[in-house]
Amino acid sequence: MAKTIKEVLAQHQRPIISVTTDATVRFALGIMATQHIGALPVIDDGKLVGIFSERDYARHGELKGRTCDNTVMRQIMTSPVISINPEVKVDECMQIMTDKRIRHLPVVREDRVIGMISIGDVVKEMIDEQKQLISQLETYIHG
Repeated sequence: MAKTIKEVLAQHQRPIISVTTDATVRFALGIMATQHIGALPVIDDGKLVGIFSERDYARHGELKGRTCDNTVMRQIMTSPVISINPEVKVDECMQIMTDKRIRHLPVVREDRVIGMISIGDVVKEMIDEQKQLISQLETYIHG
């Protein structure tokens, strides 16, 4: 049985780490480095307004000659943001990420970010589901 994103998030219990549109790129990159994460939701007044990833920095920062000290999130973030509801199933999430070619998705309930899901989280969950299915089939065949 496919898990929901809410169930996957519950396994990790990670705090929501975010930045505002006024945060500098250097500040955001520092957070990402110390927290070992590849993307941050950009939140103003409790509302998700963008997402900032390593890919954003590479494509819209360095390549365009912007410095990380003089560039703020509103100049470089991806907006509008693709997000998902926590009730979305893992396989649906994988399909969205594959179709949209994205690696991180904010999980939003009632206009509030309740978590972030990465492609790594989704792949791990799908592998675990496949292992369970194989085990069940082996038990059925041999039992």
